[in-house]
Amino acid sequence: MQKSVMSQVQTGREYAKKWPMRKELAPIFTEFRVIKATELAITVMPILAMLTLFMQINYLGSSFLPQAIAIALFFLSLPLQGLLWLGKRADTQLEPAMEHWYKELHSKMVANGYQGHTPKEKPKYAELAHLLNDMFDKMDRAFTKENL
Repeated sequence: MQKSVMSQVQTGREYAKKWPMRKELAPIFTEFRVIKATELAITVMPILAMLTLFMQINYLGSSFLPQAIAIALFFLSLPLQGLLWLGKRADTQLEPAMEHWYKELHSKMVANGYQGHTPKEKPKYAELAHLLNDMFDKMDRAFTKENL
């Protein structure tokens, strides 16, 4: 079932907050780079859109208003694209190899005293983010280094 665009953007924002922003995960998952780029785009692109709109109208005249608006809307859409990707990724089921790693990691954490949620049959990336957050928060560094 398809989600609405706004609910997918909201899911993307929640997923970005939930994902552990650790450098150890950057080579394995693209989330680190996408979240960093989206955060940068959220702060920079509105300013760049307004600056572009102002400069084009100021120097080229009002006859270039449609082009200036199109470019400004493009700049404003970039953060939304990142949030949409994150929302879709959060609802995507893990690939078989990643699912096996998820379940193996969960069982190792339980063997070391983890008292968290039970793993789902078909986990999604949102559940993986929750498990990785718990691993970094509740497990010691030796366990983390060993399992990454």
